[in-house]
Amino acid sequence: MKTKIFTVRTENREAGIRKLLDRFNLREFGGKKVAFKANYNSADPFPASTHLDTLRTLVNGLKEARAEEITLAERSGMGNTRTVLDRCGVTGLAAELGFEILVLDKLTEEEWVRLKPKDSHWRRGFLLAKVFHEADKVVQTCCLKTHRFGGHFTMSLKNSVGLVARFDPQDGYDYMAELHSSENQRLMIAEINQTHKNHLIVMDATKAFVRGGPESGDLANPNVILAGKDRVAIDAVGVAILRLFGTTPEVSQGRIFQQEQIARAVELGIGIQSAKDIQLIPLDAESEKLTQKIERSFEVE
Repeated sequence: MKTKIFTVRTENREAGIRKLLDRFNLREFGGKKVAFKANYNSADPFPASTHLDTLRTLVNGLKEARAEEITLAERSGMGNTRTVLDRCGVTGLAAELGFEILVLDKLTEEEWVRLKPKDSHWRRGFLLAKVFHEADKVVQTCCLKTHRFGGHFTMSLKNSVGLVARFDPQDGYDYMAELHSSENQRLMIAEINQTHKNHLIVMDATKAFVRGGPESGDLANPNVILAGKDRVAIDAVGVAILRLFGTTPEVSQGRIFQQEQIARAVELGIGIQSAKDIQLIPLDAESEKLTQKIERSFEVE
């Protein structure tokens, strides 16, 4: 069965995201506790970080669906998390709209889940924020960008790195030092994703870093927003878009499904198995032109 990825080309985030949300049954979020992961790795402006209008529109959509509780959980890798959220306007938005913020750096040992997946490349496993195990639903919004520190790209799969503890409360072990110094970094990124589900993913690719990243880089303007439920599919489409706009050798080489993050995620059964399993559904004439280009790039898969 194919997974649906909806696309809309727009510079108006609110209108575009609402058009996308109309294609999902948000009633399933009614009365549910929702854990929300955005992209606040640093306080640098979009596309380094989630645009505040994107966050506002998604939270409003969930509130209109009568979600019981929304908790935005975040750990910034390039700055103090609370300061990053303050500077990006997230703290003020939370007060305005009435959602919770959970700063993961401050969690006690009891608020983490200690995981060691079978055949993982993590030496001793890792700690994942318990809120993503206890929530009824998980929503994430990611950006479209390359990653110059070994990830090659950072989209929905890599967004999950922010759910993992940097330091182990027991002995101070630095999980992020292990990740970023490992030749298996891209495999380890995928392996985080087998430990939790996603029920809705929105990628704001109105702008993208096609080189550099994650906090700065060479800008392109795809002017597209994507939505779906499958992390592998979202990232595969994202890689295809980066290639259309000219990107790094690492992201350009080989088949999209041979990219290590994607290939390992496929191997672990995190999402779809191949490009043939993606059904791209454009919601306007401009995104139809883009999806045709993406589909042509998938034909070589």
